[in-house]
Amino acid sequence: MDDRSKHDHSGWEAVVLAARERARSRQALMVERFGLSEDVQYDWSMDDAQITWSRDGKVFLTGRLTVIGSVSVAQQTWLWSWANESLPHAALGDIERVRQFGEENDYPVLPWPGFTSHPELVAEARMVAASVLDAEGLWAESTDDVQLHFMVHDLVLAPERQ
Repeated sequence: MDDRSKHDHSGWEAVVLAARERARSRQALMVERFGLSEDVQYDWSMDDAQITWSRDGKVFLTGRLTVIGSVSVAQQTWLWSWANESLPHAALGDIERVRQFGEENDYPVLPWPGFTSHPELVAEARMVAASVLDAEGLWAESTDDVQLHFMVHDLVLAPERQ
């Protein structure tokens, strides 16, 4: 029997629902509190897992990134960051805890290195990961070929903005 068919579906749905509500409120709070809906620029780096937001050339907010995973647009597949050996170690943060959470609770998706990319399943994976790691927000970056999905942690206002 395939291990993927043994999970408690109602338990998973409850975890997803709670994570979805948490992500919505956290994301709204992050955007409102730091003015991220306005005209802002950002720079990010996977090498040091950092993101900065600026306005008029002045940095006003910094944070730490954790790569959750990526979607190959051409192949329509998701790959968890913990299963992607090409990512810098700094960008992985504590993502291994998400995989362990899935294993310990017999939840689908979380302990699988990858899966067919369906938008709803990717959203569930992102939100549950953000909940497990108590992220302040979610963020994504897309190219023609790849969608990168991140959690944002440890937001700090620049000294003149505090």
